[in-house]
Amino acid sequence: MYFVIARVKILSAALLAATCLGAVLPLHALWNTKNKAAAQAGAQLFRDRGCARCHGENGGGGKKGPPLTSLRKQKQWTVAKITAQIQNGGQRMPPFGEALGSDEVAQLVAYLLAKHRPAPPPPLQ
Repeated sequence: MYFVIARVKILSAALLAATCLGAVLPLHALWNTKNKAAAQAGAQLFRDRGCARCHGENGGGGKKGPPLTSLRKQKQWTVAKITAQIQNGGQRMPPFGEALGSDEVAQLVAYLLAKHRPAPPPPLQ
């Protein structure tokens, strides 16, 4: 009887490990896909919501706003800090917390922090 219980525990542990290991890879791939999709949506929001008016096309900097192209490399600009800046504004930037939903802010942050920033799709005419 003890042998059967021990064998069931071993098989259960092996099944659990196989399930977890199998789930890690798809979740990682899914995370990358979700991040890319969020960055793509953020590129469109950056264009459509007027961010480029101040920060320049693709965030390269403009007359009113600083360049955003190096945010990814600046450790002080964390996801939380960028999110707060978009929502609450600061210095010369107006707040956009009421104009943008939390999903939209997250998409903008994904775009700003993307290693390879996607171009927005062509505007609808």
